[in-house]
Amino acid sequence: MTNKAPGIRRAISSAIEAEDVAGELHAALAQPAMGLVIVFCAAERDISALAAALQRRFAPVPVIGCTTAGEISPLGYRRDSVVGISLADLAFTVAPVLLHDLESFHIGAGQAVVRQAMHAVLAREPEARRDRMFAFTLIDGLCGCEEAVVSSLHAVLGEIPLFGGSAGDGLRFERTLVIHEGKAHPNCALFVLVATDLAFRVFKTEHFVAGRGKMVVTEADPARRIVTEINAEPAAQEYARMVGLNPAALSPMVFANYPVVVRVGGANFVRSIQKMNSDGSLTFFCAIDEGIVLTVAQGIDLAENLAELFASLREELGAPALVLGFDCILRGLEMDKKSIRDNVGRMMADNNVVGFSTYGEQYQAMHVNQTFTGVAVGARRRK
Repeated sequence: MTNKAPGIRRAISSAIEAEDVAGELHAALAQPAMGLVIVFCAAERDISALAAALQRRFAPVPVIGCTTAGEISPLGYRRDSVVGISLADLAFTVAPVLLHDLESFHIGAGQAVVRQAMHAVLAREPEARRDRMFAFTLIDGLCGCEEAVVSSLHAVLGEIPLFGGSAGDGLRFERTLVIHEGKAHPNCALFVLVATDLAFRVFKTEHFVAGRGKMVVTEADPARRIVTEINAEPAAQEYARMVGLNPAALSPMVFANYPVVVRVGGANFVRSIQKMNSDGSLTFFCAIDEGIVLTVAQGIDLAENLAELFASLREELGAPALVLGFDCILRGLEMDKKSIRDNVGRMMADNNVVGFSTYGEQYQAMHVNQTFTGVAVGARRRK
């Protein structure tokens, strides 16, 4: 299935064999002056074969993408599929850059990456303006390096808004990959700089608000994303007390229902707990340092929160021609528990969302969880 808009094509393939997927996506996404193809692939596929097949079919147009914990398609939420987007040079000037060796990524590396992408954009569109650019990342979701990568990039980008998603692996948490130049890469990330004259807005939303119960991280291992003490008490014990439960009752669904938020620059960012460890410590999906003040979050209606977001985007941009959206896997688990996935999926489809369920989201300089982030692109030119 595909949806046509100026310079944008969207499609989904449920075929199994790599060549069949590549053929179906090419038939749906091919358009004059293609500049970039983006794909989000169920991790169960042979990703190496798929990456090669897609590059052969679309060459010389670059194909980028990543594995997922579920796909957001023109038909709504899907699993075990491949979704794709093509962007035409007539509407977008795009420069993707592959980032290697994420463990050693630093501010100097961020400067080099942004400079390389900026030079590539300006070489093709010399009149491109920074206020008409946005950037996004696709990052190995098991690397544990998202904070270093996005903070380094954001420090160089300045006023250019940045968002992103961490590649997924279903519910296995074993191997996540990014796709670039016909190959599937572990321990890598993609930085993509986009210039366009179409109106757009980079956004984030979450269906949690800060509660009253505050906790201070008093002992942690940030490199391993482990918190051992909260308020000078064993972390799991104190967290359980704050949410009114016995530590023995802590489970992944409890953590999904009671995340914590960090307030930075007047905005709330969600931090989610991955698991309780045998020593009573807590492992987070994001880095948590000593001295950070956490607030137990209170949930609000997920579907209503999304409806408000889309209403706001439509008021500003008109009906979106495309929303490139990255949605946390934990939100999907909540949708399944509340039996609202199909309804929310229809809302996504109605607003032309294409993207994937992530192992984490990036927004500006932050790596977060239980968040829906992305860019909405309108059909009209910016004034």
